[in-house]
Amino acid sequence: MLLYVDANFASPYGLVAFVSLIEKGLEFDIETLDLAAHANQGAGFARTSITRRIPTLIHDGFALSESSAICEYLDETFPGTRLYPTDRRDRARARQIQAWVRSDLMPIREERPTFVVFNGAKRPELSERARESADTLFSAALALLEDRGDYLFGTWSIADVDLAMMLQRLIVLGDRVPQQLIEYATHQWRRSSVEQWIHKKRPPLVEY
Repeated sequence: MLLYVDANFASPYGLVAFVSLIEKGLEFDIETLDLAAHANQGAGFARTSITRRIPTLIHDGFALSESSAICEYLDETFPGTRLYPTDRRDRARARQIQAWVRSDLMPIREERPTFVVFNGAKRPELSERARESADTLFSAALALLEDRGDYLFGTWSIADVDLAMMLQRLIVLGDRVPQQLIEYATHQWRRSSVEQWIHKKRPPLVEY
């Protein structure tokens, strides 16, 4: 089994694919691509990944990109830690959260790229537009976590990593974040599978 990720180990999508493989107890190799050099557009990778995107998982000749698709494939194919809740509605909510943080909150993603989390990049204060997006994030996260404890669904799921990743974009630079959400995100960041990604050796920062 092989997982293609970005050379800076900064992709939030590479993170959740990596964590999913670790949680399932699977053995796999990692191959990195230099996105700054457009290595994902090369002919070799194009033959491997239809969409030329990372992460891409290769399993028994089957190539799959898009991190949420990879998470679902792994959960349906292998035993081990469940990545998604067993309850149907909770499972749907987890997928909703994953889709939301990938498609919305663009001002946060633009002004707080994941380089600030994993590579120490610095950024100026949030714009008014980004602060409004942050308030939307906080309101939704607090509602989702109400009476839930340390996890969205009572026990850990891969959606906790996705939500914590979005919060960490703000936390690491000292942006205003409700204390409950800081504690929640910090708890997710201490999970062994997540720490293994955090502590990956990274090359000097090259932003793209």
